Amino acid sequence: MSKTKILSIVFFVIAIVIGYFFVDSIAYDIQQEKKIKREEARVINKLKQIRSGMIAYQRVNGQYTSDWDKLINFIDTGEFYLTERSETIIPREYGGDSVVINIDTLGTIPVYDSLYADIPDFNLSNLPYKPGTKTKFEIFADKIIKGSVRVDVFEVKDPDPINPKRREDDNEKALRVGSRSEVTTSGNWE
Repeated sequence: MSKTKILSIVFFVIAIVIGYFFVDSIAYDIQQEKKIKREEARVINKLKQIRSGMIAYQRVNGQYTSDWDKLINFIDTGEFYLTERSETIIPREYGGDSVVINIDTLGTIPVYDSLYADIPDFNLSNLPYKPGTKTKFEIFADKIIKGSVRVDVFEVKDPDPINPKRREDDNEKALRVGSRSEVTTSGNWE
C-alpha cells in the first residue's frame, strides 16, 4: 500500500471519529435543553399553584405567610365565604339618594376545592417541594413601605435551578413568583 492510501484511510477514520463526537455533542446539548425546558415547566406549574394558595391566604388572613405549615393547613382546612351583595337606593326629598348595601353570607366553600379540585393527582403535602425532589422552595413574606403605604409582599423562589444560566449571580435569575421589594404576584417567567 502506498503512503497516500494509508494516510487517506487514517484521515478518513479520524474524520469519522471527529464527526461522531461533533454530532454527539450537539445531540447532548439538544437533549439537555429539552430536559431544562421540561423541568422548568414543572417548576413554573408548581409556582403557579403556590401563588394561588398564597393569594387565597392573604385574602382571608389579611397578610401572606412565610410558613409552609400554615399555608398547607389553611389550604387543607380553610374556607372561602360565599357572599351576595345587594344595594337599595332610597331617594331623598331634597333630590339626593341614600344607598343601603346589604351583604349576605350564603355559605362556604373549602379553599382546597376552590383552588385545586380540578388538578389531577394534586398532593397538598408536596406543595412546598420542587417537582421530583425533596428540595423545598424558598418562601418569604413581609410588609414593605411602597409609596408611603405599608403593603404585603411575598416571594417563592427555586433554590436550586436546573438551568445553569439561572444560577448566575447567586441564583438572582432563578424562577420565582412574587417579589421581596415590589408589589407583585407575577412570576419572572411571565
